[in-house]
Amino acid sequence: QVQLVESGGGLVQPGGSLRLSCVASGTIFSINAMGWYRQAPGKERELVATVTSGGMINYADSVKGRFTISSDNAKKTLSLQMNSLKLEDTAVFYCYATIRTRMRSTPADYWGQGTQVTVSS
Repeated sequence: QVQLVESGGGLVQPGGSLRLSCVASGTIFSINAMGWYRQAPGKERELVATVTSGGMINYADSVKGRFTISSDNAKKTLSLQMNSLKLEDTAVFYCYATIRTRMRSTPADYWGQGTQVTVSS
């Protein structure tokens, strides 16, 4: 059983900052990648940023230069520093991780329950 728990969402004014965190727990042999997706009302879930165990990072164009993703595989944690937040960043943010639960198991994606980020004046 694997669990991902996000924290750090909330209400912030445009131009403000928030830091999201995610902790993975349970039966984890290795983590191949972790990342953040978001889903705004009436829209599909979209990628925000991802980081692989090898340190490769990918950002959505809409957040480049404003958001910074970081991970600590040893601690099984993931963070997203969000600066210069805009109204259009309002969404539920979901943490995900591609995890191998056993040495010979196939990696699978696991998701957190989501945390609300609201940018409003």
